[in-house]
Amino acid sequence: MNHPEQPIRTLEEALQSPCKHRDMDLALQPMPNYRTTPGGPNDTPLSFWASWELKDRPRRIALLLDDCQEEYRPYAGGILPNMIKLMNAFRDARSGSDAVCIAWSAWSRRFDDGISNAMDRWYGPRGLRPENPENAAYVFTGAAGLEPLSEIAPTDQEISDGWFYHGKHLDMFWTFNDDGTSYLDEKLKAHHIDTIVIVGLWTDECVLSTAYAGNSRGYDVVVVGDAVATATANQQTALTIANSTVAKVLSTDQVLDYMEHDFAPGTPETVKGTAHPDGRKPG
Repeated sequence: MNHPEQPIRTLEEALQSPCKHRDMDLALQPMPNYRTTPGGPNDTPLSFWASWELKDRPRRIALLLDDCQEEYRPYAGGILPNMIKLMNAFRDARSGSDAVCIAWSAWSRRFDDGISNAMDRWYGPRGLRPENPENAAYVFTGAAGLEPLSEIAPTDQEISDGWFYHGKHLDMFWTFNDDGTSYLDEKLKAHHIDTIVIVGLWTDECVLSTAYAGNSRGYDVVVVGDAVATATANQQTALTIANSTVAKVLSTDQVLDYMEHDFAPGTPETVKGTAHPDGRKPG
């Protein structure tokens, strides 16, 4: 592919000319979200974390309830109270602003769904014994298991408006319209959302996948650490990785405090525009 762009200059060369995309005074200050390894070679990064805070600017924000379905109730008990609080807070905020959305997904892969891809090869064909299932990726009790957890279920109107949908992949954005666009991304873009707050199941799979996908699509990402859970031993590892790469990991109380005291609705397209917001350009 031919991309006619300016020649790539060294950092020293680039700093000699104005840049409309950056505040140069700010850019020349030390990074507040960077820590180096003491004595490490080339100041090897020890860790990164988000350079922004929720209250830094007005936002257009969505709560994503990731695979909060009856099938996973055994894993959700500890986080349900926090998810209820968050959902109620976002519903309250949504009642007074078009800058707030709530979306629900349900994981709906089945071993006989006709799809054969890397996920099937990764999880493998075994462990499907009905009397003693081992592979939770494809263990379903039927349609009832795909219903949203009753305590945080969408209303009939929210379902009618398309805010609850079934996905077949780990990433909530990886469900597509007939024209190939992401179902969730298009829903959020219609409301000019620029920030997503993820809760639900499972932390080290769907939550982490959705966090990376959201960041790649241009959203500021928050993962609520005490409102996500998993069936594996990877909970803290997943949260550590998310917090040091693509998301801010905050507590339920921090998000509730923000929504009650600091949330200010942003103007559409101020932060996340509609022209190539995720970096993709027409071929």
